[in-house]
Amino acid sequence: MRLATRTFIVFVVLKSSLPPISTKFAQEELSFDSCTPPQLALNGSETEVGENRIRKDYTHVREVKFSGSIGPLGEQRLCKIKCIAGQWVGPLCIDQQDNGRFQPLFRNCKLEYINPHLIVNFRNVTLHSPGWTFPHGAKLHTRCTELGLYKLLGTATPQCQNGAWSSRLPSCVPTTLLTNFTEDSPPTILIKIPSGSASVEPGGELAVYPGTTLHFECLFSRRIGSPDWTWTSPLGQYLTGWAIAAEERDTKYRLSIYYAKSQDSGTFTCATPRGITNSITLHVAAIHCEPVSVSGMHISVSVGGTRLGNTAKFQCPVGFKISGEPTLTCQASGKWSAPVPKCELVKCPPLDSAEGLEEPHLQIEEHNNSYGGRSIFSCAWGYKLLGPPGIECELSGNWSGPLPKCVPIQCQPPVLPLNGHLIQSEAPGMDGGRYAVGSLVQFACTGAHHLEGEASIICTETGFWSHPPPFCRPRCSYIGEPENGLISPTKFAYDPGDELKIICNTGFETTVESNLKCLPDGKWSSGLPACTNITYI
Repeated sequence: MRLATRTFIVFVVLKSSLPPISTKFAQEELSFDSCTPPQLALNGSETEVGENRIRKDYTHVREVKFSGSIGPLGEQRLCKIKCIAGQWVGPLCIDQQDNGRFQPLFRNCKLEYINPHLIVNFRNVTLHSPGWTFPHGAKLHTRCTELGLYKLLGTATPQCQNGAWSSRLPSCVPTTLLTNFTEDSPPTILIKIPSGSASVEPGGELAVYPGTTLHFECLFSRRIGSPDWTWTSPLGQYLTGWAIAAEERDTKYRLSIYYAKSQDSGTFTCATPRGITNSITLHVAAIHCEPVSVSGMHISVSVGGTRLGNTAKFQCPVGFKISGEPTLTCQASGKWSAPVPKCELVKCPPLDSAEGLEEPHLQIEEHNNSYGGRSIFSCAWGYKLLGPPGIECELSGNWSGPLPKCVPIQCQPPVLPLNGHLIQSEAPGMDGGRYAVGSLVQFACTGAHHLEGEASIICTETGFWSHPPPFCRPRCSYIGEPENGLISPTKFAYDPGDELKIICNTGFETTVESNLKCLPDGKWSSGLPACTNITYI
């Protein structure tokens, strides 16, 4: 049983086996019984406002009446609770079908399962899934999906009786057309209506408007034998026999009703030679439904008429979808087969809610989940989009594709220069030694090699390093100056092939005849010579 969405006061005094009800305080009658204030709740949860509204002295209150919303469709009933021997008893509710007397609410029944190919109706509402809860006395109407193509096995109208269904939900047995004309299957009955109008009722009856011409075609293999038609209508004979057309005469045994009258109402049964049957219950009535009234915006309707079997077809403009049944049929009850539908704007699942984006680094730059709208995405710093940056809301109410993902931006490990190494490496990536955005590395050269280029480089948002790796080139370092002399040229470092000339001061000479030369391995060809006083040479 479903609670109404309106704000009612609920008296939570029911046993667990009784159906919950939504209530609204109505009146009080005085007596000298003594009961504590009933527990109050708003739509199932206790509220301070509700308690303040009714909190008073209940020592002289004997009975409290209220309005209850009962059953899955929210049927309104007048209910009451009574104070008996210091305890609230009830609720008791008025049943309009029982002379308006207050009756106890019996236990609910739950629809646990719907058999395949079975259509279940409750008060002109089709139930598409199990899980509904019904109050005591509720009656379901069942039929198979295609009349005549399946045979209903079981009671068509199970009723809730104090917590239990009067019978199990029926099942639908496939007939000869679906079983390749096997002899142990019920015969298929095809319904053909060349003129007039008809409606398949919630209980499985075929209702037709007077003057309708119809044919019941019993499908059976003629080479096995001939089926037999019987009927319960008060009229005499109907035209029966095998079809005349060459492609039909070996499988279709037909019963025809021309210009149907109310006296044709009854059950028509086709029996195979083995006695296996299938039936169609016919109801002929001059029924008219009320004209279709459309009040919602955007919706348009095409009505074929208002008599029994006529249909009303509804459409919505592009960008809207029908909420409800798109086609209604005038039924024998004088009512349309379902409420008039509405047009709702097509919307895709919202992405800007807490549950919309599962990707923690994905961000929404633009969001419109109406038909034709777009959602544009970006990633947090250090991440890049994998997939299209935007998706569109399609007419089906689904997004045009999956959400993109955010993957970390990483730089490849830098190339180490020959005769060089890393002296610092920050935040290396998690994928095979790759580096995340912002990672910094520093280089140094070994031995007599000198660094040429940037000593520090950073992984940028492009996925590339800020500078190319440096080089380590061999250099000869500054060798110093001899005592009583100097060298030329003077530099911090010397390239391979550079020569040093030793220049001694006046009165001093060097015994080395050749200049010093920087070798390819970064070493000098000899040590620094001395400048010697010429008096000692």
